[in-house]
Amino acid sequence: MFKNREEAGELLAQELAAYRNDPAAILLALPRGGVAVAYQLSLALHLPLDVLITRKIGAPGNPEYALGAVSETGAVYWNREALSGLSLTDRDLAAAVQAQQKEVARRVALYRQGRPFPSLKDRTVILVDDGLATGATFFASVATVRQAHPRRVIGAVPVGPHSTVEQARAIVDQLVILRTPDPFYAVGNFYRDFEQIEDREVLQYLNLAEEAFVSKS
Repeated sequence: MFKNREEAGELLAQELAAYRNDPAAILLALPRGGVAVAYQLSLALHLPLDVLITRKIGAPGNPEYALGAVSETGAVYWNREALSGLSLTDRDLAAAVQAQQKEVARRVALYRQGRPFPSLKDRTVILVDDGLATGATFFASVATVRQAHPRRVIGAVPVGPHSTVEQARAIVDQLVILRTPDPFYAVGNFYRDFEQIEDREVLQYLNLAEEAFVSKS
């Protein structure tokens, strides 16, 4: 059980100490919850922090059930197992993607403040979230990062179920995970404080991380 996302980030930082001050490394956080975790990693490891905006594509009538995810670069991941149990047309799927792309665009405009997506070529990308459940947003994020030709992709996640963790481990170069509890019901069950992170808090974390990084550079 983690006290909050910040504590989870501090614990992950201990496992990733080898990347402290690595000039080729960058932290990419999945908003919103992943930003709070990655903020502590940025402070502890003295690495730059940015976001990778990815949105879950929920099932019609059950938005919490992930059919897939779409990222800010347009990369789409589909959970084929979830789709197989539903009779959805290509038009249904396209509409679901389009609906989430509107929120992705809103967050890109708000969080990036006009900055371009960071260059990841030949870099070590540490992808951070506050937990894995179905893994849909994480898988879409890895696909997005791979398109940018990084040197290595490292996943840094506090908690997730064994089955999803094994899927995630297969698509990254290294996966750092602190807990794989069984049974697993929801990410929030493993945090004492799992309040939703608001947009203003995301911006605050990003600004504070940038100030700290610049001041120590």
